[in-house]
Amino acid sequence: MILLGTKCRLEQTVTEELTAATVGSGALPVFGTPYMIAMMENAALTLLQNFIEEDKGSVGTQINVSHEAPTPVGMKVMVEAEITAVSENGKMVDFAVRAWDETGLIGQGTHTRAIINNERFLSKCNAKLKK
Repeated sequence: MILLGTKCRLEQTVTEELTAATVGSGALPVFGTPYMIAMMENAALTLLQNFIEEDKGSVGTQINVSHEAPTPVGMKVMVEAEITAVSENGKMVDFAVRAWDETGLIGQGTHTRAIINNERFLSKCNAKLKK
């Protein structure tokens, strides 16, 4: 059973490789939005995996976040995902996601993941190569 209110927190120090300038989402050497989003998704993925069977996984289906403040190289970033809702059939899970650095909030929003059968999902994906 997936428990509402359960949280997962991850942290990482910003390096040159994690900047907007490196990923191409911006021109400045600050923590890149794509990396913030990836950390948020990773926290949700890590959290949800604790509640599902071994042959199951989850994929992100929606994310809506704001990136509200810059973070320089060398500063630590923390993200948190919290389970806020589970669909009636138990296949869709909603999360509140937040990110902050050592000085305060830098981003927040929502994320949805779908629980999938890993083998079936990959088979369906790879079938696209045969068309």
